[in-house]
Amino acid sequence: MFDGLDALLLARIQFAFTVSFHFIFPAFSIGLASYLAVLEGLWLKTGEQRFLDLFQYWLKIFAIAFAMGVVSGIVMSYQFGTNWAVFSDKAGPVIGPLMAYEVLTAFFLEAGFLGVMLFGMEKVGRKLHFAATLMVALGTFISAFWILSVNSWMQTPTGFEMGANGQFLPGPSWWAIVFNPSFPYRLVHTVIAAYLTTAFVVGGVGAWHLLRDRDNRHARTMFSMALWMAALVAPVQIFVGDMHGLNTLEHQPAKVMAMEGHYTSHPDGAPLILFGIPNSKEQRVDYAVEIPKASSLILKHDPNAPLAGLDTIPEDERPPVGVVFWSFRIMVGIGFAMLGLGLWSLLARWRGKLYDWIWLHRAALVMGPAGFVAVIAGWVTTEVGRQPYTIYGLLRTADSASPLAAPAVATSLAAFVIVYFAVFGIGTWYILQLMKQPPHSGESGVKRGADGPIRSAGITPGPTQNPGDPDELPRNQEEAS
Repeated sequence: MFDGLDALLLARIQFAFTVSFHFIFPAFSIGLASYLAVLEGLWLKTGEQRFLDLFQYWLKIFAIAFAMGVVSGIVMSYQFGTNWAVFSDKAGPVIGPLMAYEVLTAFFLEAGFLGVMLFGMEKVGRKLHFAATLMVALGTFISAFWILSVNSWMQTPTGFEMGANGQFLPGPSWWAIVFNPSFPYRLVHTVIAAYLTTAFVVGGVGAWHLLRDRDNRHARTMFSMALWMAALVAPVQIFVGDMHGLNTLEHQPAKVMAMEGHYTSHPDGAPLILFGIPNSKEQRVDYAVEIPKASSLILKHDPNAPLAGLDTIPEDERPPVGVVFWSFRIMVGIGFAMLGLGLWSLLARWRGKLYDWIWLHRAALVMGPAGFVAVIAGWVTTEVGRQPYTIYGLLRTADSASPLAAPAVATSLAAFVIVYFAVFGIGTWYILQLMKQPPHSGESGVKRGADGPIRSAGITPGPTQNPGDPDELPRNQEEAS
């Protein structure tokens, strides 16, 4: 039944599906780990119980999101060997060490301190526990550092040499590979996106509980903190995004042409197409709503600057315009919506109505998942805009896939769809149930259970004995025997 399908297309769909599921969890956990560090730091500095309560409240959610991010990420590595074996063989000498560095530095750091962070509040001193929280937050950032370095090298490959067998080999300096031309922009843009994603989730949860109880002190705190983040960081993200776009124009002009919908060159200034329907067959954007010369003003800072179009790119090297055009507008539109909500919150603070304006709370609730949509749209823009290459300009996607038949890829894709929606759907549902409960004084955090954390090996200790309870001793002795 799958014989008529294209194995390459199915492999691309499978990778897109699994990485989309995976991406939303690190995007959340990177920001949430830093938010937990801020909450614990404020508690240690001020001694206010509300910060500790919010720390314990979000710690439970972080534990689940982090676990789902780890599990979904493992699949990505296997796909390099199953569906993309040729790419792995050719690019492995470059990307393999970078991904190994991510495991050795970031993952080991996170794994080493995660247990202390989750279960060590009453076992270690406050300062040591805070240090563990900081290490987990640092580990999430280091993980993003290495993964984005790998992805950026695929976008703007530098520092390599071509081997006699067609492999990409490291050149004299690894720094040229790690800090490739697009990496700094991509790193800052993605990490800020993760922080904003978390801020709007926290703000949405705070808004939900304010709509139910306007006097909830914990909801007020997290709502206020989240909207400060939106008001201050959203403008920075727009500026960073603009800088990233200029970098992309320099190194991947075809991607920017697709983003802008410029099928033809504009020698006297290019218009900014706000909306329209890309028509690749006729090489135009139908029903275009545009601002004359605004694209040249944004990209070249000169309204009369010429901009090349896709007519200067060979047809077999052009990315799919429709997907890139719309995913880019979704990302940018959400970015400006975030900015608008942040400015609205500043007005509410100035008027002393931050906790009283119901429509502001409703807007924040609607915008709660907006960060996830924006990061997925940004990822689609980046990856589809790189087509038809896996390593931009050097290795085509069609030449990167494993020699598999369509039924094999289709079967694994169907299995992934079923398992992912079942497992991660249940996990997401449970996170939403936790968010639905209002934070309160005396939050317990992650529960250890009667016997402590489950062990994978060794002897599980029995219930903790109370030395002052003589009735407990015989029962414990009998269990031990």
